[in-house]
Amino acid sequence: MDKGIKNICFNKKASYDYFLENNIEAGIVLEGSEIKSIRNGNVNLKDSHVQIKNEEAYIINMHISSYSNGSVFNPDPTRTRKLLLNKQEIRKLSIKVKEKGYTIVPTKVYLKDGKAKVEIALAKGKKNYDKREVEKEKSINKSIRMALKESNR
Repeated sequence: MDKGIKNICFNKKASYDYFLENNIEAGIVLEGSEIKSIRNGNVNLKDSHVQIKNEEAYIINMHISSYSNGSVFNPDPTRTRKLLLNKQEIRKLSIKVKEKGYTIVPTKVYLKDGKAKVEIALAKGKKNYDKREVEKEKSINKSIRMALKESNR
């Protein structure tokens, strides 16, 4: 693990549902006590995705639970949050998204030197037969590892 980086949340479903191509680090615009909630690990990336509107990137459906010691003015847990990216990165992503089958999904949330970051990936959807093929490969690799472990005894 790199110095100054603390992993908070992973989106395991993203690698199951998509072929992930490019990973990009982005900052998040947060309000109020959301950073305290992230530091406590109260983040969920399930069913979240990134949209580009007016040359700005937004993360949609990322759930950051309300901070338990916060006030009544805590922000909505699933509100749309702006991502901090360069204009060049946004343009590249928007060109790819316009191609058939591409989308942008968040893969993990982490703290880097105390600042909340999101790793987003350009993704292309998997078909059901692709998912079955991946599971088949995993089970074959697992049985090979088990056989090697047995033979080493």
